[in-house]
Amino acid sequence: MLVKETLEHRQVWIYFASVLAGGAAAAVLTGTDRLEILINPALALMLFVTFLQVPLADIGNAFREIRFLSALLASNFVAVPMLALLLLALVPDDPLVRLGVLMVLLTPCIDYVITFAQLGRADARLLLASTPLLLAVQMALLPLYLAIILGEEASTLVQVEPFLHAFLWLIAVPLALAAIVQAWASRSTSGRRVATGLGVLPVPATAVVLFIVVAATVPILENSVDKALGVIPAYLAFAVLAPLIGLAIGKAFRLGPRSTRAVAFSSATRNSLVVLPLALAVPDAVPVLPAVIVTQTLVELVSELVYVRVLPLLGRSTDPAEHTG
Repeated sequence: MLVKETLEHRQVWIYFASVLAGGAAAAVLTGTDRLEILINPALALMLFVTFLQVPLADIGNAFREIRFLSALLASNFVAVPMLALLLLALVPDDPLVRLGVLMVLLTPCIDYVITFAQLGRADARLLLASTPLLLAVQMALLPLYLAIILGEEASTLVQVEPFLHAFLWLIAVPLALAAIVQAWASRSTSGRRVATGLGVLPVPATAVVLFIVVAATVPILENSVDKALGVIPAYLAFAVLAPLIGLAIGKAFRLGPRSTRAVAFSSATRNSLVVLPLALAVPDAVPVLPAVIVTQTLVELVSELVYVRVLPLLGRSTDPAEHTG
């Protein structure tokens, strides 16, 4: 399909334009923070059309990929926390700032990482299958890590509801709808037409998400620009080092190229949009804590646009049937 191929060929430039447009909208218009209510619906649409591109009938096989799951857990819950701890040396010595940095860097993304992994020729099927495990482990370990690093009081700030809400509306519901459409497409011509038409939407839907997220979150930074600027060095270092750690661990576990890239994407992509409600619930945290987390979101979104171009170049395989083995 010519339109789909054109969009995919120019996707990175489309995404950069969306990020710039979102920033410009936030700069010249008032009230763009109200777009926050559209973030989850836009994410759900983006994930739905992404899931349509993933062979969901094979997803059960992903649960048997023990080496991949082991690598994913080792990277996200051993190596990346060690990196986050080291990066605290680059963070201002402010309790709220350090709490925000740790909350976001210790929680691997369970939603739009799947879209970016798909765009970056990683194994999105494996990441999709691993979301319940990633969700459960981060919910269990985040309070423990915060207690160890910042003290017992910090661990009580973690709530379960935002994580479960995100899983239900951003993973379970879009996944079920995608499975229904795929089943329909396998049985009827009209279903195939609908699936083909929806296949054009991943790039536009991702562009819309980028615009909305940037336009809605930039205003949060207005009252804490100094705090936001103070954490950028740590976030930039994380954006460079985390995917390299993921690649190294994937290779250490002898994964195939697509699976290794999936570990790299997961290691580099954080759960900022899920953690943000946690930050807003912390007493006296506004505006510092949300600003610290939103800054990571903005750095990460730009980094993802680099990852989708650079990571497919790493560990290329001549075997068209790349697998985890």
